[in-house]
Amino acid sequence: MPLFVVFILGIANFAMHKAVQESGHPLLAYMPALLRSPGNWFGYGFEFLLLTGSMLMVAEGEAFGWAWGYAAYSAMNGLSAWLILSRRV
Repeated sequence: MPLFVVFILGIANFAMHKAVQESGHPLLAYMPALLRSPGNWFGYGFEFLLLTGSMLMVAEGEAFGWAWGYAAYSAMNGLSAWLILSRRV
């Protein structure tokens, strides 16, 4: 069950990442050029590595804390995306 939850959180993180990238928020102009490249492959690759690493650690069963860590990362992503998309920042 924790593996499924981490996977669903990963899908949500990718969706939030894409929504923020497509929002056109002025804050995005301050991001490094590598993260503003067309397609933003570096940013998506980083998200993929975090998700894959977390899923592998949770699948081993020895590192249940990784599920909580990834959930905390997802919560911070959600808060950041909400602040950016609602133009509160």
